[in-house]
Amino acid sequence: MAMIPRLELRQGQALVMTPQLQQAIKLLQLSNVELAEFVESELERNPLLEREESQAEAPRQSDGGDAQALDFESGAAPAEAALDVNLADVAPDLSQCELAEAGAAPLVDWSRASSGKSFEDLPGLEETLTHDLTLAEHLDAQLTEAGLSPVERMIGGVLIDLVDDWGYMRGDIREIAARIGANESQVAHVLTVMQGFEPTGVMARDIPECLALQLKERRRFDPAMEKLLAHLDMLAKGHIERLQTLCGVDREDLAEMIAEVRALTPKPGAGFGGGAAQTVAPDVYVKAAPDGAWMVELNTDTMPRVLMNRRYYATVSKGAVREEDKQFLTECAASASWLVKSLDQRAKTILKVAREIVRQQDGFFVHGVAHLRPLNLKTVAAAIEMHESTVSRVTSNKYLSCARGVFELKYFFTASINAADGGEAHSAEAVRHQIKGLIDRETPEDILSDDRIVEILMERGIDIARRTVAKYRESLRIPSSVERKRKLANGL
Repeated sequence: MAMIPRLELRQGQALVMTPQLQQAIKLLQLSNVELAEFVESELERNPLLEREESQAEAPRQSDGGDAQALDFESGAAPAEAALDVNLADVAPDLSQCELAEAGAAPLVDWSRASSGKSFEDLPGLEETLTHDLTLAEHLDAQLTEAGLSPVERMIGGVLIDLVDDWGYMRGDIREIAARIGANESQVAHVLTVMQGFEPTGVMARDIPECLALQLKERRRFDPAMEKLLAHLDMLAKGHIERLQTLCGVDREDLAEMIAEVRALTPKPGAGFGGGAAQTVAPDVYVKAAPDGAWMVELNTDTMPRVLMNRRYYATVSKGAVREEDKQFLTECAASASWLVKSLDQRAKTILKVAREIVRQQDGFFVHGVAHLRPLNLKTVAAAIEMHESTVSRVTSNKYLSCARGVFELKYFFTASINAADGGEAHSAEAVRHQIKGLIDRETPEDILSDDRIVEILMERGIDIARRTVAKYRESLRIPSSVERKRKLANGL
């Protein structure tokens, strides 16, 4: 067969990803911090772009942080002073060698030690110069790997927001549970799990609890040590004889106990980068309207406002003589115009998606976590007539602020469990919440097996398999019915 050149004219359709379209897609998935950095770089690169200055920014300084720090200092002073007691004053009859063996060394902060990593895991030079790992990031990474349910991870995120630079969780469990619409037992369970995170002692609510967590890890927490930690104020005041009576130990044993306490760190979070901790700025606000509906509005403070200076463009265009200058101005004008339109479209898309999420999950905003409904990207995309990939990009790194706290938009997408009567499906998180509630109400005489839990949920109209109940129970770190019966029989 002969190979001959020839010309053919064909007509077809194809999707071309122009640079402008790629930029619009990129803007959708950027967080508000990343978007601000991108717009800033565009302002430096494009001379036709300018920032819309609606009003001068007021200085954002608050005296609340200093006041909180002073309150904590005053509350922690007696406990910290107890850690600085001289062992020679407690046990003057001990020799210098015995004092050294008892651990009279100064306080050591082991939280500054880091785990070994391979060269591939090490950050680049720029990262080490500009960013230190914060305690919140360290805890968030462990929360992701803790095997908790999405609802419990949401609760864990709220608890991490309440951790100060020293590693203490500064919040009341009852108030947190009421604010996010969860059970106190569920919040307490998540806090217990997170108190096992590294560094040991983190997420404690006060110094005695922090030191107790560290002693439990070393298997040195006994009734005598518990009484010592409960009376650190006496130790700070030097009431050694009274402590001996309370703890039921002699002077030498008390000196060893104090030495063990002094080897601990009262500030487990001190070894992590602090300083300028960035608070998550919500992209959307949700507020209750007087008529019972929900108002969804954008946070304009996180939306960059840029304009194209057309007067400047007209002026410099008249003076452009060279062809490359004219081409550069044309490209800058097209880029500036497209960026302004893309930012406007991004804001409208975020608002549209957020409104649909609020409409679908209105039960959460009224009653709390237990009333989350099953929701996926396809449902939202179909309701607002957009593609699933667009909804996925919009909900990534975007946050919603409501009366219950600040949540990522992706948290509101939950799996579904079919209804037994063919009615409306149930959210997987709501079903998991019911399973935990059933087990929490168990008695030693009535321990629920997985099969019995399936029967109870079927009576409530939830069609769920036994293996699914077992999977949800294991994700909640709840032992089997046999193990639970054995623990209750032993009084554990």
